[in-house]
Amino acid sequence: MTAIDAPIERIVVVGGGIVGWSAAVALRRRVPDVAVTIVATPPSPDALADRIAQTLPSTIGFHDDLGLREEDAVLRAGGVWRLGTLFDGWAEGQPPYVHAYGPCGQPFGTASFHHHWLRAARAGTAAPFEAHAPAAALARAGRMPVPPAGPMAEVQAALVLDVPRYRGMLEAFGRHLGVVVRDGTVASVRLRGDDGFVAALALADGGEVTADVFVDASGPRAFVRTAIDAQWEDWQPWLRCDRLVTGEGAAAPLTALDTVSALPAGWRWRSAAVGRTLHGLCYAAEFLSEAEAQQALTAAGAAMVTPAASFRQGTRPAPWARNCVAIGDAATVIEPLDFTHLHSAQSAIDRIISMLPGRACHPLEIADYNRQASAEVMRVRDFVLAHYATARRPEPFWREPVALPPSLAETLALFGARGRLPFFEEETFSRDDWLAVLIGQGALPRRIDPLIDGTDAADSDRAMASYRGAIAEAVMRCPTLDDYYHSQRKRLSR
Repeated sequence: MTAIDAPIERIVVVGGGIVGWSAAVALRRRVPDVAVTIVATPPSPDALADRIAQTLPSTIGFHDDLGLREEDAVLRAGGVWRLGTLFDGWAEGQPPYVHAYGPCGQPFGTASFHHHWLRAARAGTAAPFEAHAPAAALARAGRMPVPPAGPMAEVQAALVLDVPRYRGMLEAFGRHLGVVVRDGTVASVRLRGDDGFVAALALADGGEVTADVFVDASGPRAFVRTAIDAQWEDWQPWLRCDRLVTGEGAAAPLTALDTVSALPAGWRWRSAAVGRTLHGLCYAAEFLSEAEAQQALTAAGAAMVTPAASFRQGTRPAPWARNCVAIGDAATVIEPLDFTHLHSAQSAIDRIISMLPGRACHPLEIADYNRQASAEVMRVRDFVLAHYATARRPEPFWREPVALPPSLAETLALFGARGRLPFFEEETFSRDDWLAVLIGQGALPRRIDPLIDGTDAADSDRAMASYRGAIAEAVMRCPTLDDYYHSQRKRLSR
């Protein structure tokens, strides 16, 4: 067997936060012939992926692939479910809107559902767009899609994690699977002289770890991956937020709906969690001081407000170089507007497993990994930036960037012309996600798609009204999140 064909036998993961432990558990569980060691360095305060509690629905699928039951990954780890986010104040003159997880409307006739709605909106007869999204109706009502049938069949739930307990759960599971744990920090990285591969990591305690492949989940400083090169694509000209403060407040009734409110120099979120309320404020230091940010969060009900974490948004053009792959904040730093951090890290972990190369890490294989990873993260950036590009507020922070990335400019131009959205291979957010934001912020197309003329407007109105009625009836049959959570906890204790 040649070196290029030799299978990988040992992987080292660097980073002891939830991203590193997610990687270690997944690699050990799904590639059982590979020995996995984790260097459990404490996550740095600016490692957003290791401290943001909210997830996208894909995290539940990630748990399923690992064989983690809901009882362990959610209930025993102190988590709870969420269905979407209410955006308030992002476009003057527009009411708050909900971006929820799952489909909006039912296709009928010759055109997609949103074209029927856009025609009704132009005629002044449309109900709110989100009224046709079952997850949005559930989220506003504080209910859960149980049973998942009828209009609720495709609703997707995400999570709010208790980060320390969740990390502890992953660690316990990883140790059970046989992940070898090395505590401490990396003192230096030794590269091979012939090819620049990572040969070994020297630890601060004097020890050393070697492997065939190194997964860098150490946070924005990416200590291992940066030893190979420091290439970085800066997104700060488009995404101005560079500071984050967080805090916790008194408990409130559980709700499946987060709130994200636009502010003069950034935005603030609030999420219900078990026994407490989570608060955060993401802002640009150019327009707001740390003291002002902490005061604003305290005024919103937060206590124990953290010192500001500093970050600079951007990504590595090549997260995998030679035998080292960066994930989480070591690969991409982006503000938590749509809570994409853990999803992006887990997507990278899935991609590593499915595309695991031979021990020689052939450049063609690594290039294909980087192509897919870059395509995915660019569209995440575009989705986050779309909130700003379509926002309408007067403050200097909200001024429109001089030039948008071409991929987002194409998306907005196509939608603005006739309500259509382009197809991209590596999309985190579905067409319904894009529509929720664009329509919610009032970015309506200039013309109606002519395909809609195949269905009479009155028929469209009746169909939409009927679907809204079916959603309303289904919502009333679903339990509140509070009741559902406590019923599941009670079932656990039996």
